[in-house]
Amino acid sequence: MTIFTKIAKGEIPSWKVAENDRYYAFLDISPLSKGHTLVIPKAVEEDYIFRLDELTYEGLWAFARKVAIAMKKVIPCARIGVAVLGMEVPHTHIHLVPLQTEGDLDFRKERAKVDPEEQAALAASILTEYEKL
Repeated sequence: MTIFTKIAKGEIPSWKVAENDRYYAFLDISPLSKGHTLVIPKAVEEDYIFRLDELTYEGLWAFARKVAIAMKKVIPCARIGVAVLGMEVPHTHIHLVPLQTEGDLDFRKERAKVDPEEQAALAASILTEYEKL
């Protein structure tokens, strides 16, 4: 079982941003910028996004889109950037990263420091917006 599956099951705490019966979104503990969110399929532990079955693949992107729309309503940014790397955890995940410039999506840069209380409040705000959509 991957760490992301454990997070989605509630076995490891996370700052939940959105959830439905098939997908889960949560704030990254080592974000590129404030609000950096990871979006995962709950039941499929495939490590490469292009090996997902078509229904899971399409559903994941539709869920990520809705999460990004909610994020944009809460986080002041020019765009919500998207990246799919999947090298660090063997469980397909989409990175949704608030951007001011394209350089904000550079995974080699130093990660932002996070305040747990601020993260919890931000996650709750995004979840509220997600639930309105």
